[in-house]
Order: sequence, then C-alpha cells, then structure tokens
Amino acid sequence: MFERLIAAITGPTFWGIVLIAIILLGASAQALTRKSGLKIALCQIFIVDGDRQGNFTRIENAIIEATSKGASIVCFPEASMLGWLNSDAYTRACTIPGPDSDQLCALAKKYAVFLCIGIEEIKSGRLHNSAVVISDQGDIILKHRQVNVPEKLMSPPYTPGADVDICTVKTRFGRIGVLVCADTHSDCLLKRMANLKPDLLLVPYGYAEDEAKWPAHGQEFMRIVVNAATTTKANVVGTNLVGRIIKGPWSGKIFGGQSVAVDKTGKILAVAKDRDRDIKIISINTAMQSL
Repeated sequence: MFERLIAAITGPTFWGIVLIAIILLGASAQALTRKSGLKIALCQIFIVDGDRQGNFTRIENAIIEATSKGASIVCFPEASMLGWLNSDAYTRACTIPGPDSDQLCALAKKYAVFLCIGIEEIKSGRLHNSAVVISDQGDIILKHRQVNVPEKLMSPPYTPGADVDICTVKTRFGRIGVLVCADTHSDCLLKRMANLKPDLLLVPYGYAEDEAKWPAHGQEFMRIVVNAATTTKANVVGTNLVGRIIKGPWSGKIFGGQSVAVDKTGKILAVAKDRDRDIKIISINTAMQSL
C-alpha cells in the first residue's frame, strides 16, 4: 500500500494535481487583479519649452512616483518633450521611432509600465502633434497623429493626421484608444472613436488660457473631457500640463493643470491640482471587461 501511494504522488497523477493547482492559482490572481482594479496615473508635470533633457528627467521622476503607487499605465500631457506650439520642433523633433521615442520605450521597459505620452514627430519635413502608447516591454503599440489641428496658433502649423490615425489597440487591460487635445472638440472624431468601442481613452492635453482665467477655465476643460467620455462610452483620462507658452500668438498663456479622469457615464473620478505638479492615481474596475 505504501509503495502504491508513493507511486501515485511521484507519477502522472501528482503532476496533474500540480498543473491544476497552478491553473487555479493563476485564475485566483487574475480575479484578485480585476477586483482591485486597474491603476492609472495622471502625470501632470511641468514642461519647459525646448528643455528636452529636463523634460525627460521630469517624465522619469513622475514614472518612478507613479509606479511606486502601483500604477500599471502612466499618462502624460501633450508635446511633452519640446513643448506645445514650440516652432523650434521643426528642427529639433525626431521621427517615431527615433531618439526621443527610443528613450521613452526604454523607460517603459525599465519600470515595467505602459506609457501614454504626447510627443512631437517630424516626417518628411512635416511636424505632427502625435501621441504614442508604449507597452511595458518597451514597444510602441499605438501611434496617433492629432487630426483636428488649430491652424492659427503656430506658423507653419502642425500637419494634421488622417482618418486612419483614429485607432485603438487591444491590450490585457482592454481596448485602448488615443486622441490628442483638440481632437476631443470634434464630435465627428469622437463618434469615429466610439465606433471602435474603446474601454479606455487616453488624451494628452495642453489646455492653456490667460493667467486671469484660471482656475475657472478648468470647468470648461472638465466639460470637454466629460463629453468625450459620454460620447465614446469609454473611461477617459485627460492629462494636462503646467507651465507657460513662450512662442507664437499664444505666448504668455498658462497651462492650468486640473487633469481629469472620467468614467464612461460621465462621473468624475479624479481632478488634479490647479497649476501645480501632481501625480494622481485612479482605479478603474471596468477597464478589463473586454479581455
């Protein structure tokens, strides 16, 4: 009898039990992750026009803080490497992939985190106001070029993207879409995104106004993000920056922060600080339902 018991434990039956146990433990871990929710960081940071290396340092420091708080996705503002409406980007911006995006991919891999960030892109002499999603393995899995481009704010203006730039990517967190700032002012683009049925919509913003109009202008910013959520039926993370525009017709206007996360019903989940750096962590339980 003793010999039969030993044979059962060390034979195929034993390894079958081990395999079942591993599967059950994996299922339990996945259930726990879904219960605790997906943690996303709104990384509202200062961006200094033209200070590529300083901006990169501020980006990395924000990632360190966000991941220490358990964030699996970190979201940054528009044009985070060189600054929005910075005409110097015509001579300083990189291709995507290129040196700037390579550095960001290395950060995503180093800290094992998904990264969404606005980044200037030069292609064939044309400047695009773009955004990328980078996986925790350091791969660019989505690139979006802003389609709704305000043309009178910089000369020459950014080159608009095309219809194919409205897209989503399937991840273990659900289906993720990306728009850039003024894209969310267009009902047509929001409806196009809604047709793609994203679970999560990430939007780098550069929301600026005269100094005297803050903090009240934050209410208009919030209204835009709420409308984006209710139109696309997605959870929306809108990350604004803080700082000051120093070039072009909007020189002197202030980026007021107040980054906001909204669920698909339009409920406000979080609002970041007014005109100050802030790393705000939110938890979204419904973002994984489309796995």
